[in-house]
Amino acid sequence: MPRSRHGEWEPPAGRDPLATLAAQDKSRVPELVPIRYGRMLTSAFAFFRGGAAVMAADLAADPDTGLRAQLCGDAHLSNFGVFAAPDRRLVFDCNDFDETLPGPFEWDVKRLAASIAIAGRERGFGVADRRRAVEATAEAYREAMRWFATMRNLDVWYARIDVDEQKERLGDALTASRRRRMDRQLDKARAKDSLRALRRLTTTDSEGQLRIVSEPPLITPLAELTTGADSIAGLRSILDNYTASLSDDRRWLVDSYDYVDAARKVVGVGSVGTRAWIVLMLGGDSGDPLFLQAKEAGPSVLEPYAGKSDYENHGRRVVEGQRLMQAASDIFLGWVEAEGLDSQQRCFYVRQLWDGKGSVDVERVSPEELRLYGALCARTLARAHARSGDRFAIAAYLGRGSVFDRAIAEFAERYADQNERDYRALLEAEKRGELEVQRGL
Repeated sequence: MPRSRHGEWEPPAGRDPLATLAAQDKSRVPELVPIRYGRMLTSAFAFFRGGAAVMAADLAADPDTGLRAQLCGDAHLSNFGVFAAPDRRLVFDCNDFDETLPGPFEWDVKRLAASIAIAGRERGFGVADRRRAVEATAEAYREAMRWFATMRNLDVWYARIDVDEQKERLGDALTASRRRRMDRQLDKARAKDSLRALRRLTTTDSEGQLRIVSEPPLITPLAELTTGADSIAGLRSILDNYTASLSDDRRWLVDSYDYVDAARKVVGVGSVGTRAWIVLMLGGDSGDPLFLQAKEAGPSVLEPYAGKSDYENHGRRVVEGQRLMQAASDIFLGWVEAEGLDSQQRCFYVRQLWDGKGSVDVERVSPEELRLYGALCARTLARAHARSGDRFAIAAYLGRGSVFDRAIAEFAERYADQNERDYRALLEAEKRGELEVQRGL
């Protein structure tokens, strides 16, 4: 697989992206699928976010390097961001692992690169600005991997991107107004915790009891989906089973909270229609809330091409992949298998709903910010791959020159063209009445 070959892209024979998306609908909550398409149709970038399965099939149709690492599986730039590490400092990392699975390292790099080219088009940037951003991204990945190849195993494992340190390092690269905007975004992320979720997502009922708000179809309390004490008892049993995946100290922490309420919540773009629950728990009083999110985990979109997971429970697949790739993970991260409202056994992973989380506002970045942000995501991705893959072989393959960088930039533009064609095909399917679409949600 010559490095220059990464720049080539031709649609594989028999390619049908709409059929790929429709196949995913079969396992999703039927009444939520139109919301998924409504969100994907807001822009070509939104379509790309929801089309991880489409790109997985496209990447698998090409030759690959055979150099494997634990992949994010959906490494577009909006799936990177800040969150609070267990020591409460903000760190920057990949923060979505629904599709994680071992596979060729370049699949993650190409998805990240394509997302930058597509985001640049959304912002109206010219070809030269987009190519600079993508080449800087590929270069940052290549140089970071070569740097990690010089490090001891423990040093790679302990490496992480501290947000405050990165802000200092950027220094004069940002204007004063951009730095102020960054400070506001970081302050907002720091404030995004269970207390804020309590204010935003709960109300008090007629009996003075705290309850999650009812805003269907986006937030639908459990009591509106099923009735009877059995559903509450069942949910509590699920929580007990989930804690079995935690270490003893963290199980003790979860057990110090009492269950209050639960609701189904629509999340993301590509995830819309999968089952996602939020669970409100309280410690000593209403000033000590804990919001957990239990999100359905099915087979990774990479599985048909990269092989099955070693883990039978796909919730565990997500959790183990996240722990392997992230420098610091949520202390409540765990998994469970449970029977859904449709009486089907399903896998879930569990984490805190909000814990200092924040991401870049793609709709407001400048060409220079896109270049800097792409490079930051790439260094993060290289560190994640270096923890699980053969960093020496990957670094040697990438080399010292810019052949790989230029090839990835060429691929990103070509795939951005393909993504626009796919997006238009979905719009045409809506016009022909072949899709039920619910916009504005």
